[in-house]
Amino acid sequence: MKILNTLLIGTVVGLAACTTDPNSPGLEYMPDMYRSPAIEAYVDYGQEPYEVGEEVARAQRNTPSSRKPVPGTIPFRGEDQLAFALPYAFAQTVDDYERAGLELTSPLLTNQANIEAGQKVYVAMCTQCHGTEGKGDGALSRNGHIAGIPSYADKLKELPEGKMYHTLTWGKGLMGSHASQLSQRQRWEVIEYIKVLQQGGEMPEFDEDGMPLPADASPEAKDEPKAPAAPASQVGMEGMADNTDF
Repeated sequence: MKILNTLLIGTVVGLAACTTDPNSPGLEYMPDMYRSPAIEAYVDYGQEPYEVGEEVARAQRNTPSSRKPVPGTIPFRGEDQLAFALPYAFAQTVDDYERAGLELTSPLLTNQANIEAGQKVYVAMCTQCHGTEGKGDGALSRNGHIAGIPSYADKLKELPEGKMYHTLTWGKGLMGSHASQLSQRQRWEVIEYIKVLQQGGEMPEFDEDGMPLPADASPEAKDEPKAPAAPASQVGMEGMADNTDF
């Protein structure tokens, strides 16, 4: 009996779906099974109208679904946008490490604000290995866990800033990548302070605009106005190269 009822219902439904119009698809049952709805990005479609009413559903659909970024999110806007929003163009290879040393330059000015910001990053992230004065005598070196860390004022004195950034981004030798711990700006800031360590570690004097003064500058020269600095070159985010041979 149940089988007969099922066949009867199926026959009735099938006949009801038929039409004499050759351009009509007939009656559609469960169209969402094969006709995907148009969904707009950043729109909260909310609950179904038959459950909460059309007015409530319409209010939900008119409310954007995008949320505020989580705490600690690094925005790319303003003056940082051009400097840090582009993909990092150097792969994790020996050749690109050398090329970075020749072609990659910092987008930051060498000034008091960036040097002091870099000093804070260095103290928090680098002293464990490189030591407070950059001599390679950090706690991990003194305890014998890592040996042979070179000094910034000796073996690494002439290390270009492009190679430093490449190493911070990809890692090199025993030093791992710091791309997940430091933002692009923080990497360049710590390089500004490392350049001070390369010159012996003594912080330079700064003029009223926060620009470093030459070590041999006379008192008269210190009061002279400085020419505007040339615009810095652009550099971007870390890339997506997948090469583990470096």
